[in-house]
Amino acid sequence: MKLYKTRKGNVLETANGYYLIDQGWDQLINHEGLYGYLEGLAATSGSGVTTSLAASEAAEWLKGELLAPVGSQEVWAAGVTYLRSRDARMEESKDSGGADFYDKVYEADRPELFFKSQAHRVAAYGEDVYIRKDSKWNVPEPELALFINSQGQIAGYTIGNDMSSRDIEGENPLYLPQAKVYERSAALGPGLYVLAGPIPLSTMIRMSIYRSNSSVYKGEVAISQIKRKLPELAEWLFKEMDFIYGAFLMTGTCLVPGSEFTLQPGDRVEIGIDGIGTLVNVVRYKP
Repeated sequence: MKLYKTRKGNVLETANGYYLIDQGWDQLINHEGLYGYLEGLAATSGSGVTTSLAASEAAEWLKGELLAPVGSQEVWAAGVTYLRSRDARMEESKDSGGADFYDKVYEADRPELFFKSQAHRVAAYGEDVYIRKDSKWNVPEPELALFINSQGQIAGYTIGNDMSSRDIEGENPLYLPQAKVYERSAALGPGLYVLAGPIPLSTMIRMSIYRSNSSVYKGEVAISQIKRKLPELAEWLFKEMDFIYGAFLMTGTCLVPGSEFTLQPGDRVEIGIDGIGTLVNVVRYKP
């Protein structure tokens, strides 16, 4: 099932229909046993907490009303979790002498984890993502994003876009925050995918980039190609920190456009993940 955060309220989509849930987002997604809890809410529709929505009404709510599925959560990211990502990072950093660091991270027990965004800087489905004006090599990074609840349990999944300035990061690994963390450098959505168990490793991630409605990049990969286990990444993030509202964790990318490619204003990025849907954003400079 899927949860959507909209300007009008929180919408639950199940195989049996759509429901409006009258609860705050942070409280809702942090319920223990979220899948079973949502099943119960759907079964007691009309109780004052949950109201059935007609499919046509739900469609109107979701059209143009979607917010990023994040409330008071921080957004974090994991790096160099796929071999292709390791190779790309080594390529961009070879002139600065930093290439060996990425190889070491890929093989190390400890993953690379970094802070990505506060909630108010996250772009939703249909909103613009930004590229830096002081960068000449900008790319999107399509990623499976975990929602980890306040108890450290993976409770749901969404699509993440980890926008990155590869030339800034490649110039010096210490510039990583500037390459990764800026206004609208993260996008999440369209909703939160809640399953009874772990997401299948056969799940595919796809990305297409369009320029003037013509395709300039297309690729896909199964999340089984990730080197690290998803619960392992969640455990490392929560090892020495508490997140009272939970946290989102992007898990890394295996789809990296070639070194000759850079985003331009007006490009449209479409990232799809099986079961979750498609996240669509247009690239702009920050006004």
